[in-house]
Amino acid sequence: MVTLGLIAAVLFGFALLSRRAESTFLSAPMVFVAAGLLAGWTGALDFGAAAHGGSEAGREAVFLVAELALVLLLFADAAKLDPRTLRANPLPLRLLLVGLPLSIGLGTVVALVVLTDLATWECAIVAAVLAPTDAALGKAVVTSPAVPRRLREGLAVESGLNDGGSVPFLMLFIALAAAEEGIEGGWLGFALEQIGYGTLIGAAVGCAGALALRHAAARGWTLPEFAELALGALSILAWFAADEAGGNGFIAAFVAGGAAGAVLGHLRGELLGFTEEQGDLLSLAVFLIFGVFAAEALGGATWQIVLYAALSLTLVRMLPVAIALVGLGLRPSTVAFVGWFGPRGLASIILALVVVEEESLLRGIDEIFLVMTVTVLMSVVAHGVTAAPLTRRFAGAAEVRSGRGEALAG
Repeated sequence: MVTLGLIAAVLFGFALLSRRAESTFLSAPMVFVAAGLLAGWTGALDFGAAAHGGSEAGREAVFLVAELALVLLLFADAAKLDPRTLRANPLPLRLLLVGLPLSIGLGTVVALVVLTDLATWECAIVAAVLAPTDAALGKAVVTSPAVPRRLREGLAVESGLNDGGSVPFLMLFIALAAAEEGIEGGWLGFALEQIGYGTLIGAAVGCAGALALRHAAARGWTLPEFAELALGALSILAWFAADEAGGNGFIAAFVAGGAAGAVLGHLRGELLGFTEEQGDLLSLAVFLIFGVFAAEALGGATWQIVLYAALSLTLVRMLPVAIALVGLGLRPSTVAFVGWFGPRGLASIILALVVVEEESLLRGIDEIFLVMTVTVLMSVVAHGVTAAPLTRRFAGAAEVRSGRGEALAG
């Protein structure tokens, strides 16, 4: 009850000043993480033990909130994707198909060099956990009309889809890490079941559910508000069905969203509001809970972990982006702008919790969680503080070039 009360109080307070906050460096994730840190440091809340195998009830409650948030957002992000955007704008596909795998690969290599206490596949887990980006932490970038449309679209679509794209890599690395450390279980069968069952069940649930919803809507059998609720329920059904069958629920929710969006067509825009809003609400709760985790965990941070976090937000992100965007005719300043705005947030938090839940016996589990914690905290501050001023600077430079008659590439 204390947790719910605190989340409600912070949400109400931020809502009152949310428009004023837009003109400052403060973002909703920053405020909720700060509230969680304060609650953890003062002892008002303590979830750290639950996340690392303490109270079973507390652990399950934390995982449930986090997993529901990611399920709803994965489903909504995949469902609202318009294939025409990908055909008209090469930027998101470059970032997803080239940048994402390169980021995971480079992140693994850097982890092997810097995080020497981790085994090889544990380093790969760290890289996969930190590969997804979170556009909410740099909202000024993806909402500002001063930023060229294709850059905004590219970053928004990348953020919406790269968490789903990271999950198959993560599940494979978890299985390989468990095999490397002699933990019981066949890594190949586990990985194939997680990815294969998740994909098949997600596609089936998404298509069948969307067809039923479209049929009911066409005949006037369903009220609009219940149609929105039904779409949110569909994401959870896909997650639950895949989990029960031995597949990965996150992959299922992501695939179900894409399938449902394709079947619903123009209806998806009318029906996704509730799913997105509930996902956003749960994500803010996750940021607060993350702040409580961080308050306890930060005492174990080493200079190697801080160094890796800094490299993850810079080199590990920006070099793959630069390679992915070769040939698109973008200015170096534009490439640097896109590369910098790859903040780490909700998906990384939840994927780290998934690692804890799936393989809590991994030797490096505490360090994996701590690396994620430090990286996300640094990202919340760094990207939150720089989003608005760098967007204004980028727009100002574009205006100067336009005044000189120069075309802005990007």
